[in-house]
Amino acid sequence: MIEDLLPDTVVTVEAHGHDDAGHLPLYPEEEALVARAVAKRRREFAVVRSCARRAMEKLGVPAQAVLTGERGAPRWPAGLIGSMTHCDGYCAAALARATDLASLGIDAEPDGPLPDGVLPSVSLPAERDRLLRLAEERPGIHWDRLLFSAKESVYKAWFPLTERWLDFMEADIEISVNPVDPRRGTLRAALLVPGPTVGGRRLTHFDGRWTAGQGLVATAVTVPHG
Repeated sequence: MIEDLLPDTVVTVEAHGHDDAGHLPLYPEEEALVARAVAKRRREFAVVRSCARRAMEKLGVPAQAVLTGERGAPRWPAGLIGSMTHCDGYCAAALARATDLASLGIDAEPDGPLPDGVLPSVSLPAERDRLLRLAEERPGIHWDRLLFSAKESVYKAWFPLTERWLDFMEADIEISVNPVDPRRGTLRAALLVPGPTVGGRRLTHFDGRWTAGQGLVATAVTVPHG
């Protein structure tokens, strides 16, 4: 799913289901990060890092530990950028050379409604109005969950460029539907706070893509150098 949302310069590795066969073990320093976590969290942590290591190998970089930095952001080997996502039954990692992209973010979520009360805390009134129209015109996709996924991808692309928090209310995301294939499309996130400077210009928005299928919604945001 994620591969279809990203340019060819990005390498992706995905894992579906709950079969641990073939996944690479954690490094000791990674084990220490989840020593007290519940079994589900430990498994997803391990599988998504296995995906990341296989992506490193595809880029010709020796597999190594993926530790966490500020606010839990993954720390990638020198010269690489990347993003990871995991939810029940699905994990994915996307990596690229830092010379090819400035940043990227990916997210996958179960294609189900957000829990009661969550949408108002993660969305702007204008976004909720647009979600209502999408639900009327294109039923069958949980647009509230897709918006949440898009917010996550935007943040994952934002943080490596700024090392600053981005609140859910600080990006106004508009979702567009592909008229030929209504289960995929594009998204644009208007930044409501000063954006990062990339390639000598201040960014005012991020662009991305989305898809729905296999019981999931997935989003990806890429930031080119200029």
